[in-house]
Amino acid sequence: MFEQVQAAPPDPILGLTEAWKSDPNPQKINLGVGVYKDDQGTTPILPSVKQAEANILANGTSKSYMPIGGSPAYRDAVQSMLLGEGHPLIAEKRIATAHTPGGTGGLRVGADLLKTLLPEATVWMSSPTWANHKGIFKAAGFAQADYPYYDPASKTLDFDAMIAALDQVPAGDIVLLHVCCHNPTGVDPTPGQWEQIAATAAAHGWLPFLDFAYQGFGVGIEEDRAGLLAIAEACPEFVVASSFSKNFGLYQDRTGALSIVSGSAGTVAAVYSNLLVTIRVNYSNPPAHGGLIVEEILGDKALTNQWLAELAGMRERIAGVRKDLVKALDDRSVPGDRAFLIQQKGMFSFSGLTDDQVRRLREEKSIYIVKGGRINVAGITAANLDYLADAIAGVM
Repeated sequence: MFEQVQAAPPDPILGLTEAWKSDPNPQKINLGVGVYKDDQGTTPILPSVKQAEANILANGTSKSYMPIGGSPAYRDAVQSMLLGEGHPLIAEKRIATAHTPGGTGGLRVGADLLKTLLPEATVWMSSPTWANHKGIFKAAGFAQADYPYYDPASKTLDFDAMIAALDQVPAGDIVLLHVCCHNPTGVDPTPGQWEQIAATAAAHGWLPFLDFAYQGFGVGIEEDRAGLLAIAEACPEFVVASSFSKNFGLYQDRTGALSIVSGSAGTVAAVYSNLLVTIRVNYSNPPAHGGLIVEEILGDKALTNQWLAELAGMRERIAGVRKDLVKALDDRSVPGDRAFLIQQKGMFSFSGLTDDQVRRLREEKSIYIVKGGRINVAGITAANLDYLADAIAGVM
């Protein structure tokens, strides 16, 4: 029955990591997969997370199933993280949240739900966007379209083209927006631009679907929610897929959420009931461990403050690496202005490397970068910076 099945192509990002793992070069560098790494090249367990896990282990009494949508404490933690404590949407019970297996799980169950509610809608995505976005919404059965986002010439947001395109999106369609630390470009709208985006959504009646995977990795927890708050102020309905993989380092614990906002408590409750049906026939119940960690940390003032300091340390290291890379390339007289690398936010950067240069770096120097030139700057360390800068100088 399976003899005629052809092998599927490897994932463009995770497949790159598999190739890196099998590379025998001791100087190999992986700048592809989107995980935070410290200056020793490891993805650490945050001390606050270790303490939370110790508390959970000491106090745990059951391994019974979680509710389909997750625990109320987790829901409250997610909503306060997204919007800020005491936001009107929370007080008015116009937001409902389900615990999902990572941000990707949130995107997928959100896509499946919306396909049942808005079967004729088209999903609009930024050009470029995270490679998995298109696959997720294709698997859910959606038609797709792109809106302009990044200007390769100026290496900045092409906001005029973006807003002009969003101005033409039909009512009832869905627009996927990255709230901060845009993946793959690292280029975000300003707060003022977010207000224009929100006003356009409200005026034309399309549904914002916000991907919020990197809260706290841009400027800070509060600052990074500016786009979400602008949408919340202007739009009566929107959807948010969020993740604790990056800001808590819970990658393997798959800890995320899908939150739905509607114009009234009754309407959002009806939509949420359909979301629970969508989850039930998919993975049935969320995994508990990561959610318990988030509850433990955000429910304890001392642990919260410790975690915020650790998050700031990760964010500041990434900003420092950007400056170090620019200096290293300047020291080697690599042509071009690289100020854009410092201005970008989050782990990712469109480096300006061409696909041919990316290929040469992989084949000649065992440096693994995603096609298109996106690099994970967190993969750069003091130990590999000079080797990387020499290699980039060589191909440029």
